[in-house]
Amino acid sequence: MKQLFNKILVANRSEIAVRVMNACRTLGVPCVAVYSDADRGSKHRFFADEAVHIGASPPRESYLDIEKIINAAKETGCDAIHPGYGFLAENPILVQRCIEEKITFIGPSPEAIRLLGNKVASRVKMADAGIPLIPGMKDSSVDVELYKKTAEEAGYPVIIKAAAGGGGKGMRVVKAADELEDALEAARREAKNAFNDDTVYLEKYIVNPRHIEFQVIADTHGNTIHVFERECSIQRRHQKIIEETPSMALDDDLRARMGADAVKVARAADYTNAGTVEFLLDETGKYYFLEMNTRIQVEHPITEMVTGVDLVVEQIRIAAGLELSEQVRNLTQRGHAIECRIYAEDGENNFMPSTGIILHYSEPVGPDVRVDSGIAAGMEVTIDYDPILAKLIVHAPTRELAVRKMIDALNAYKILGVKTSKKFMIDVMSHPEFMAGRTYTDFIEKHMNDRKLNLKVYQNIAVAAASVAAQAVPSSGAFSREGDTAITPSPWQTIGSWQIGDSINE
Repeated sequence: MKQLFNKILVANRSEIAVRVMNACRTLGVPCVAVYSDADRGSKHRFFADEAVHIGASPPRESYLDIEKIINAAKETGCDAIHPGYGFLAENPILVQRCIEEKITFIGPSPEAIRLLGNKVASRVKMADAGIPLIPGMKDSSVDVELYKKTAEEAGYPVIIKAAAGGGGKGMRVVKAADELEDALEAARREAKNAFNDDTVYLEKYIVNPRHIEFQVIADTHGNTIHVFERECSIQRRHQKIIEETPSMALDDDLRARMGADAVKVARAADYTNAGTVEFLLDETGKYYFLEMNTRIQVEHPITEMVTGVDLVVEQIRIAAGLELSEQVRNLTQRGHAIECRIYAEDGENNFMPSTGIILHYSEPVGPDVRVDSGIAAGMEVTIDYDPILAKLIVHAPTRELAVRKMIDALNAYKILGVKTSKKFMIDVMSHPEFMAGRTYTDFIEKHMNDRKLNLKVYQNIAVAAASVAAQAVPSSGAFSREGDTAITPSPWQTIGSWQIGDSINE
C-alpha cells in the first residue's frame, strides 16, 4: 500500500496522542510527538518516532500555541497534522494555518468548524435543514426581555448556554422566572472567562433526557454515513464519564430516523472527516439536535469495538483524499461495548483532581478488553492538564455480560499513587437502575448521593481496624537476633500474606 503521508505530527498529548500514533503505525506512516515541560517523561513522547519540545507546561505556552505546532511540523518534515481532541482540535485558525503552509489538517474545513462551533449559528443552520431543535431562541441577544419572553413561551425549566461553549461552562439551569436575570449574568461571566466570548442563548430544559450521539464520517467524494449511536447519559458536571453502545433506548426505527438526521446535519454543514452529532432524547421518544463536535470523540473506541472499524485510520485515509473504505460503508453492529474514563480525581470528594507520582500501574487483560492509556509507572500526574489518564473499554455479546466484564476489569486495573474514579464507576454500574438500562443525564445526582453514606461505614471500619492493629503486642517471634543486635521486621514481614488491591478511595 502506498504511504499516505510522509509524516504526521500529532498535536496532542497523553492517551489520545498514543491512540493516533497507533493508527499511524497501522498505515505505516511515521509520527511526530510534541511535548511540554510537564510531559518530558510522558508516554506519548517516547511512543512516537520523533518528538519536539514546544514549551512550558501551561497549555497556552505549548499545546495551544499554533505557531509552535506549525513550526514543529515544518522542522520535522511533516505534511499532515492530527489534532486529536481538546486543545486545538476545533480551532479553525490552526486549520487555516495548515492550508497556508500546505500541511494537511486531518479533520474538517475551517468553515465547518466555525459554523458548528457556534451553537447559535448551528441552530439556525439546522432549523433551515429541517432538523428537530429544542424549543428556544433562534439567535442570541442582549435584550433581557427577549430571554424572559422566550422562557415563558418554552415553559420553565429553561437552560442558558454559551454559544461558543462546551463541557458545562457558561451553562445555567433556571427553574423559575425570578432566577433568570441572575443566571443570565452568571452564564455570561463564565462564558467570557472560559471562551473569551460572552454570547449566550436560551432553550427549553429537557427533564430526564438521554444523551445520544451518532458517529458520522464523510469523505471528499460525496459519501456521508453514520456509524451508529453511543449513549453518553452518565455524566458528572455535564461531562461524560461512562459511554455505551448500542443504546437501550433505541429500537431499529428510532435508530434509523436519528441516524438519517445525523447524516443530514453533516451534509448541511458541508462536513468532511469524522464528527459526532449529539441529540437529547426525551421520555416520550422525541429527540432534538444539541450540537456537532468537529473531531474524534473521547468515546470513539466503543464504536470501533462493535463495528470492527478503526475510525482514526479512516480519518487519515479521508484526509489523504481516499474514499470511505468498503468495510465502513457496509457496517453492522456486533454485541455491546462500554467505556469508562479513568480520571485522576477523588470520586469521594466531589471529583476533586488528584496529583502525584504513579507508583504502580498494571492494566487488565482478557478477550475484548482494551485500554487506551497515556500513563505508565513513574510518571507524574500534574494539575496542568485534563485529569483523564486512560480509557477502559470492554466488549461482550450482551449488555449484561459487558457490564459484568467492565466491573471485573475495573477491579483488576491497578493505579497506585493518585486517586482515581474507578471505584465510583464500579458503584455506578452496580446500581440496579444502571443494570436495568434506565440511564439519564441526572443519574449521578439522583442515584449516587446515598453512596457517600454507605462509604462512611467502610471508613469507620478501616479506622477501627487501624486502631486495633496499633494496640496489638508483637509475638515473641516478631523479632530475631543476629549476634547482640535486635532486628525489627518490615511491615511486609509482620502483616503476613499481602497483595496489591483496591482501597476505599481508589
